[in-house]
Amino acid sequence: MHKVIIIGGGFGGLYAARSLANREVDVTLIDRRNFHLFQPLLYQVATGGLSPGDIASPIRATFAHAPNIRVIQAPLEEIHAGENFILAGGRRFAYDSLIVATGVRHHYFGYDAWEKYAGGLKTIEDALRIRKRIMYAFEQAEWSDDEKERCAWQRFVIVGGGPTGVELAGALAELAYQTILRDFRRVNPLLTEIHLVEAHHSLLKSFPQKLSRKARQQLERLNVRIHLNSTVVDLDDRHVRIKSPEGEKRLESRTVLWAAGVTAGGVSPILQRGAAAETDRIGRIMVDDHCRLPQWQNIFVIGDLAHFKDEEGNPLPGVAPVAMQQGRYVARDILAGLEGKKTNPFKYRDKGSLAVIGRKAAVAWLHGRQLSGWPAWLIWIFVHIAYLVGYDNKTKVMLQWAWNFLTRKRGARLITDI
Repeated sequence: MHKVIIIGGGFGGLYAARSLANREVDVTLIDRRNFHLFQPLLYQVATGGLSPGDIASPIRATFAHAPNIRVIQAPLEEIHAGENFILAGGRRFAYDSLIVATGVRHHYFGYDAWEKYAGGLKTIEDALRIRKRIMYAFEQAEWSDDEKERCAWQRFVIVGGGPTGVELAGALAELAYQTILRDFRRVNPLLTEIHLVEAHHSLLKSFPQKLSRKARQQLERLNVRIHLNSTVVDLDDRHVRIKSPEGEKRLESRTVLWAAGVTAGGVSPILQRGAAAETDRIGRIMVDDHCRLPQWQNIFVIGDLAHFKDEEGNPLPGVAPVAMQQGRYVARDILAGLEGKKTNPFKYRDKGSLAVIGRKAAVAWLHGRQLSGWPAWLIWIFVHIAYLVGYDNKTKVMLQWAWNFLTRKRGARLITDI
């Protein structure tokens, strides 16, 4: 039987495996974790709106109905393309087709030392660390007698004005100006500041300008201070220095959050060594129009790790819909090949983009239509519920969101050690 190995249980790997479930192929899905993580809602874990278990589902449970799929929890160590096998967790796994669907990590543009001061948001551990930092900042502000120090604890800086940064800023604003005030006696809301720093001239630069402006207006109504055409030139655990056309500005802040860029993760060097894969400037793997390595037609790379050029020669964005469609496509390509058939090149069908800013505030770009406010917010809710994996998670998230909406409370605000 044809052996397929899938590396990564994210959106790309999950959708590839689903398309191969109960087919005449032997599938092994390998991931460092034993769960699938719904990354679009990580920011809600970071800001106390949801718990980690609400957005993570066991991979084994997902494929309990598919006897042809085996799930292995192990890190990928080596790829031997010439001999058609990999090493993972110290064990050897042979394959006929290999699908690599791992993700990316935070990119600090050459300033890797900043990572310990400004954490990114890619994993559950990242989200819990950010939640801890946010809640700890308010705890410190509560008992500090130094007003300057209290201001620094209550000043939050988010770097990056894409969907993650915008959604994080909106959720943090609601947490800081609404939920938190009921918990503390000495935290002065007038001292709380949330700054969003973006190098581009607009937020959500992949959205139409009208929606970018709407998002900015909605954030400003939540008292978020926006710095466009601005870059971070220095930061540590006590300050951030921002450069803009108007000059440099220093912000005293004890909490800086990073949402400004990504680079390929540790699997990229493994592919370079074991399969002579070529990369772009941030380490993503160059693939052909069938999502394959040009020199190895049985190795597919999909999702955030892949540099797949669209019709205009630009790389596809690192978003979940791209990974989902590519996962389904490569599964079809493998099955077609087993039947002696050929598939057309992969073509991404962009159904639109969504970003939520806060309560009853969102922007949506769907099939050329531009929506904002209530309608976009409702669409955002239904789309995210629809794509959550597992009925348990769908139910838990719907109930938690209903509770948050009715009470304006966020229950997952515990400070824990990671």
